[in-house]
Amino acid sequence: MSLAEVSKLTLREKLQIMEVIWQDLRSHVDGLEAPESHCKLLDERQSRVASGKAHIRNWDDVKHSIGRA
Repeated sequence: MSLAEVSKLTLREKLQIMEVIWQDLRSHVDGLEAPESHCKLLDERQSRVASGKAHIRNWDDVKHSIGRA
């Protein structure tokens, strides 16, 4: 399907296609491995939290602070 064809679809049709794609991707996610760079970054962040150099913020607090700095 080309971009021109997708552009002609209604919003509802586009959302339905996206939902089907997400369902299909979810069924294949177990076979994927995160890139080494992602794993390294997560390990570094976990180390910072464990050492007290960083802390995990509550999502609600983060949402409410967006745009207030």
